[in-house]
Amino acid sequence: MRRDEMASTGTGLQADEDIQSMLVGTVMRKIKSRAWKKQRYFKLEDDCMTIWYKSKKAGNDRSTFSVLDVEAIREGHQSEVLLSTADEFPAERCFTLVFRGRRGNLDLVAESAEEAESWIRGLRKLIENVENMDEQEKLDQWISDWFKKADKNNDGRMNFKEVQDLLKMMNVDMNEHHALRLFTMADKSQSRTLEDDEFVHFYKMLTQREDVLRVFQKYSSDGQKLSLSDLEDFLREEQLEGGNLQQRAKQLIERYEPSDRAKLLNAMSFDGVLMYLGSAEGSVFNPQQRGVYQDMSQPLCHYFISSSHNTYLMEDQLRGHSSVEGYIRALTRGCRCVEVDCWDGANGEPIVYHGHTFTSKIFFKDVVSAVGNYAFKVSEYPVILSIENHCSVGQQRVMAHHLNNILGDKLLKSTLDGKAPGSLPSPEELKGKILLKAKKIGGLEDDFGGIVENGLTGEVSDDDAVAEIEDDNLHRESRKSKQRLSKELSDCVVYCKSVNFNSFKHSRLHAKFYEVTSFTESKARKHLREAGAEFVHHNTRQLTRVYPSGFRTDSSNFNPQEMWNAGCQIVALNFQTAGEGMDLNDGLFSQNGCCGYILKPPFMRDEKRFNPEMPQNLDGYCPISLTVQIISGQQLPKVNMKKDSIVDPLVRVEIHGVPMDQAKQETRYIENNGFNPVWYDTLRFTIHTPELALVRFVVEDYDKASRNDFVGQYTLPFICMQQGYRHIYLLSRDGTSIPPSSIFVHIRMTGLE
Repeated sequence: MRRDEMASTGTGLQADEDIQSMLVGTVMRKIKSRAWKKQRYFKLEDDCMTIWYKSKKAGNDRSTFSVLDVEAIREGHQSEVLLSTADEFPAERCFTLVFRGRRGNLDLVAESAEEAESWIRGLRKLIENVENMDEQEKLDQWISDWFKKADKNNDGRMNFKEVQDLLKMMNVDMNEHHALRLFTMADKSQSRTLEDDEFVHFYKMLTQREDVLRVFQKYSSDGQKLSLSDLEDFLREEQLEGGNLQQRAKQLIERYEPSDRAKLLNAMSFDGVLMYLGSAEGSVFNPQQRGVYQDMSQPLCHYFISSSHNTYLMEDQLRGHSSVEGYIRALTRGCRCVEVDCWDGANGEPIVYHGHTFTSKIFFKDVVSAVGNYAFKVSEYPVILSIENHCSVGQQRVMAHHLNNILGDKLLKSTLDGKAPGSLPSPEELKGKILLKAKKIGGLEDDFGGIVENGLTGEVSDDDAVAEIEDDNLHRESRKSKQRLSKELSDCVVYCKSVNFNSFKHSRLHAKFYEVTSFTESKARKHLREAGAEFVHHNTRQLTRVYPSGFRTDSSNFNPQEMWNAGCQIVALNFQTAGEGMDLNDGLFSQNGCCGYILKPPFMRDEKRFNPEMPQNLDGYCPISLTVQIISGQQLPKVNMKKDSIVDPLVRVEIHGVPMDQAKQETRYIENNGFNPVWYDTLRFTIHTPELALVRFVVEDYDKASRNDFVGQYTLPFICMQQGYRHIYLLSRDGTSIPPSSIFVHIRMTGLE
């Protein structure tokens, strides 16, 4: 493969008219605010993967980003910045690039509508092309990127000094003699430089997979290939696959074998095995559980629901920036319950912000518009608007008007069949609907009792009023008076009436199925500690929301697992904050089509009184032994960007589940090798409640003097793990992929008598 072919992404696309104009480049305005709008020259590089931009004054200094980093393109005034300049720049010239993770958007204005359309079309083609790349193409792209970084003088060839610098950049600590030996072997032209396919040859020598070769040779009858029966043996004995294995083996050969000659022999070469093990089918996550596979026709309270806390905040809880973008980002990550903290604003317009703090303010109507536009982009299942209402009756009426006017038929205004129901509807029945969770005058039955309200307002008791005024804000005084509620806003609440919690006994005797209680994390922990089984049982009938303590002014997160152990459905996290809490949330909701709803295990939906503290008392209790052999790592990202710094990686496997399942074990660290470390370390765990367990793989850079540095992680539900030899593709701290970084493992699960 020649260097110009390494960026294979670009070759087929370069004939496209839109791509051609991007390759030439154009001047556009980059907009940061009404006051900051500057011209920049934007150009697509020849690899059709990298876009760079610079100001005319900047000389050679330029900023770049990869098409891989772009998550979406929004046309027109679809960002707060572009909305603020709408009077100056028409919508047809404006567009916004949304990046993966938590990186800020890029707001652009083209010189003409045609130019904007051309860039939007071109970028979408490039993104689609990237999304269709397989692991091998991503690897080719990765090699191409490194070649460009190392080829300092851009002459299309690399001398030995450039190769040495490249090895450091790639996390490889290799002595000069060995590096020179590989360089000389690759330099077939004897030009003392590497070019084109010589560099690819050098890279292949560098990345020889002895670990996979060992597996290949164990199952290969002739040491050259896996025959059909060899491959069947491998699938049966190692990957623990069942069914028609001959058909399955033929399918894998057809799909992953690069050699036509091997295909004719119904065999798989070593390269074919590498391709299979690097694919989605060879990954640790079972592809059959990627799409929606669960029963979606159960009552809402039988599901864990992906939920966000203070969704409007982009940073901390005291001085952070409030933004409509927070709602868009949460909803496009599959979040199905967002929080709206409403206060009286100027000119009769309700505003959203974290009351009594210095966080900035946004209009309630803008939040409702964003929710209406983005609620069902990635999931068709219902969205719950959790309203924290601090508004006067007059501004509550304005809220009701905006909800009805902007959301229209999407807003659920009455029970599904127009009759008084006896239980919560299902996600399936509520597809495409937005539900309001807030205080309500009276109960759902009153809507069907022929009672006509005389006034246009009502009062909710002190108990109800306190229910949604979160007790996490230390600046607020407790409310003793009754709160007045507008009937118009109250009527928007159907299946999710916010009430204060009295006791589990009181709820069992008096609570209605449509009543929702909210707890701070500390209150929820107290109930879990004192009456775990009661808490689980309460959540078989009703929705419970748990949110972070007010002491978390830095927007940090609690561990959501302990709340899921109690069957709490709406476990609200600060989506803007990366870390273990969001890793677990992303891990749990990565199954079932990332639709934001996960069906709870059967013992959390029936009368069995499951106690998370004593899983061994459950009928049908059957613990599982999990053995994970951490074999090797591939191309781990560099953490410390100092030139001579090389990663000393270790892998930690964490089990998150019921208290008896909580466990962590780690491998030894490998000194100075982030490129292809090899461990062959075996870790063993006992899982008592597999249905609730999450497995988190964390790679860290060992540091004997201070805390280890985070390198990457991957979290998934235990029940979604595939056995056998598997690759685990790592995610960054932000939850975005960092190809081709991975770890190679062997997984075994056995039932314990």
